[in-house]
Amino acid sequence: MPYTYEYPRPALTVDCIIFGLNESNTLKVLLIQRDHPPFEGQWALPGGFVDPDEDLEAAALRELEEETGVRNVFIEQLYTFGEPGRDPRGRVVSVAYFALVNLEEHPVTADSDARRVGWFQIDQLPNLAFDHQKILQVGIARLRAKVRYQPIGFELLPDQFTLTQLQKLYETILGVEELNKRNFRTRILKMGVLREMGKQEGVAHRPAKLYSFDKERYEQLARERYEDLIRRGVDFEI
Repeated sequence: MPYTYEYPRPALTVDCIIFGLNESNTLKVLLIQRDHPPFEGQWALPGGFVDPDEDLEAAALRELEEETGVRNVFIEQLYTFGEPGRDPRGRVVSVAYFALVNLEEHPVTADSDARRVGWFQIDQLPNLAFDHQKILQVGIARLRAKVRYQPIGFELLPDQFTLTQLQKLYETILGVEELNKRNFRTRILKMGVLREMGKQEGVAHRPAKLYSFDKERYEQLARERYEDLIRRGVDFEI
């Protein structure tokens, strides 16, 4: 016999903030256009209701694939949003997830209850349904904070890259026009997670040094001296 609760229980949803960088280093976010009420026709973050027997992250990945076709991405839990009145359908609590992907490697297709799907520049967004503007702003803030102490985004670069390419990546995520070149290079090299790979070949200008991200070294440092690694992170003065 099922247990009967004295008080009503809120519904549970998940929302996904998928950030993407294109070839011109433009930071974008993946949105869907809703095909059903509430907010029919408005743009929103991919997401939906969690099934009773479903893990939260599994629900987020399922909804992401069902609505956009995006799969095989690493997502990280961001925050829980539960203000009364955030959803006109009733008391709904949402757990948000976020990820950073190379959008060229993740073609999108509208499906499920999504009328359309597309990538939008984070500074050129349409009006968003529910409280998704607030959720997105929290995601942007987390991304910009995290990039200061953890080497995220290296998967978006070639296997071998210059420090100039790496600096442009950080400038894009942080939303600044230009970081101090000397400061950036000093801080990023001080982290000790880059491996020098030689120099550029066949270029018209003076060849720059090439580097690769040493993931094993980073994981070792994170295990042994995590707090020290954070202190030596890319904590730029902007």
